[in-house]
Amino acid sequence: MPLRASYFKRVFQFNFKARTSRGLMRDKVSWFIKLHHAGDDEVYGLGECGPLPGLSIDARPDFEERLAEIVSRFNEARFESFRAEDVLKVVPPEFPSIIFGFETAAYDLVNGGKRVIFKNHFLEGYRIPINGLIWMGDIDFMMGQISIKVSEGFRCIKLKVGGLDFDRECDVLNYIRKRYFRDNVILRLDANGAFKLDDVLYKLEELSKFTIHSIEQPIKPGLPEMEELCRKSPIPIALDEELIGKTTDEEKASLLQRLKPQYIILKPTLHGGLQGCASWINIAAQNNIGWWVTSALESSVGLNAICQFTANYNIETPQGLGTGGIYDNNIESPLEVKNGEIYWNAKEKWNLEEIAESF
Repeated sequence: MPLRASYFKRVFQFNFKARTSRGLMRDKVSWFIKLHHAGDDEVYGLGECGPLPGLSIDARPDFEERLAEIVSRFNEARFESFRAEDVLKVVPPEFPSIIFGFETAAYDLVNGGKRVIFKNHFLEGYRIPINGLIWMGDIDFMMGQISIKVSEGFRCIKLKVGGLDFDRECDVLNYIRKRYFRDNVILRLDANGAFKLDDVLYKLEELSKFTIHSIEQPIKPGLPEMEELCRKSPIPIALDEELIGKTTDEEKASLLQRLKPQYIILKPTLHGGLQGCASWINIAAQNNIGWWVTSALESSVGLNAICQFTANYNIETPQGLGTGGIYDNNIESPLEVKNGEIYWNAKEKWNLEEIAESF
């Protein structure tokens, strides 16, 4: 029987004030792809498409219209079988979040429709170390988050910078280093392109006093000054937004060979899905560039797929996969976070009743 695809939209509500350098987020919209054989909708693959407004290249007003067209085109093709490797036959490369949704659904269906994307040791309880993300807010709010994360066992903390007064941000970092010096806390920073060209090196010099592991995207993507900055920065630079829109291996290799960053940060929703990220990882390895994977505010469905993908690799550094508890109405899953690690708790079950009724 031919394969059938359908989709539906769901709004997730943050359980706190989610403030980023791009403003306050009250909710997050995702579209879910269901893939099954005609006549059998009990066994299905599930994927999540969740473009980030203001960041994803496919976060556009006509997103749902284009998604509907892609789903319709898929159904018209009447595929008897469909592998994740076939996704680009249906989804244009300028829609990375839809690529991620379709390929995840395809992997899931092939593996029996049980939310198993890759059969690896993650499903056997392997724990992936993750960083604790500190959301932007006033000083007391951020200090409180840091205290909670360290008490919960996180040894890698990621903070946003560039959104508050710079001296106050330095005060926070100084506080962390003085209070938690015995805990060997690793500090990562993410500027989301907020620093200006005329003082970025000065700010990086000041921040380097706090023993910073890395800083993501210190200036806006696409600026020619990034090449020199990667060479001169006293803090290792990790590129994130800079990678968006690069879809071919040639474009990816050219970018990394020109800029020579120390790290790249990969989000399947933004960077071409799981296969797109695998391509980035291979090219980074060829150029001696480190990497880690992060989620992009997906629900448990998308986060599960990213965790299983990440577990295909030998993990040497904390990943950015700690966003599972940010929604009031997230989907119940076996994913759990403990002692700064995320893992699959086989004793827990998925609760997909609401999802299944929505298609």
